[in-house]
Amino acid sequence: MTPSQPNPQRIVDMASAYFDSCILFAASDLGIFTAVAELSEAGSEAIANRLALDRRATELLLDGCVAAGLLEKTGAGYRNTAESAAFLVRGKPGDLSGALLYNRDVYSAWGKLKELVRNGKPVEAPEVHLGDDLERTRNFVLSMHHRALSIGRTVTGLLDLSGRRRLLDVGGGPGTYAVMAARNNPELHCTVLDLPPIVRIADELIAQQGFSGRVTTMAGDYHSTPFPPGQDAIHFFGMLHQETPEAIRDLFRRAWHALNPGGVVHIMDMMTDSTHTAPKFSALFAVNMALTTHNGWVFADSELREWLMEAGFTGFQVQPLPAPMPHWIASARKPLV
Repeated sequence: MTPSQPNPQRIVDMASAYFDSCILFAASDLGIFTAVAELSEAGSEAIANRLALDRRATELLLDGCVAAGLLEKTGAGYRNTAESAAFLVRGKPGDLSGALLYNRDVYSAWGKLKELVRNGKPVEAPEVHLGDDLERTRNFVLSMHHRALSIGRTVTGLLDLSGRRRLLDVGGGPGTYAVMAARNNPELHCTVLDLPPIVRIADELIAQQGFSGRVTTMAGDYHSTPFPPGQDAIHFFGMLHQETPEAIRDLFRRAWHALNPGGVVHIMDMMTDSTHTAPKFSALFAVNMALTTHNGWVFADSELREWLMEAGFTGFQVQPLPAPMPHWIASARKPLV
């Protein structure tokens, strides 16, 4: 291979990139990293016995984890890497194992990408994780909860809600961001609007965090359920990427009318540049959303600004969250007069 010739290595690596994902999902689901943490350092037989797994297959998985950089292999057996110890051991403050459930559950949909491109329809009905399949719905809500826990401190630190008393979280899922906002602003009362199967689980999570008094849920479909008036802030966090431009315009118009003068709207979502091809993760996430929702995509920050201005908002601001978080946070205000 001369320097002037194309190198096939990147394409070869892409063709097997899902190997790493499957190793991660299986090891996390089986509790491998938690068992290794509890045993400190152990051989495959001890780990297999602790988790009631097949020893030979367990050793293959453990070696795969070593190859993928998720475990280290020593003379005494296997131990977690610093990364795995921090982010894949259940119960640790940085635990991401719950957040991985969503990625694992949509993995099979990506294998049907050709079907999406041929007929333009999602390969999996969105209703599956929005109430029709109770296990998938619970996994979806818990995954969103754990994701919010992992990035929420950064997000809430960028929100100025001082002096605000009423916040509506549209499509707020598990209510995690609403709880964080209420925790940081003692005078704030929050309402989480989402589908009935979603808010039933949200009520459990909100109660577990001790915020049932100041964070309540409202069962409904945000496409048609009227927004309660008199809001000081309205959040659209991680849900606009499943809506058409027309639906987003309608949501912003309704938000404008529900807000008090001087009220603020916050949007957190994946966003792209005007070409819709960068950042890479956002462009690929658009495909993910099209696979699993009827209108899924990822919009550009310039499009977001245009929609908010059309609705009457002013003072648009947008910025990316710090890496490795792929989201952007934007805000705009309803004029005082």
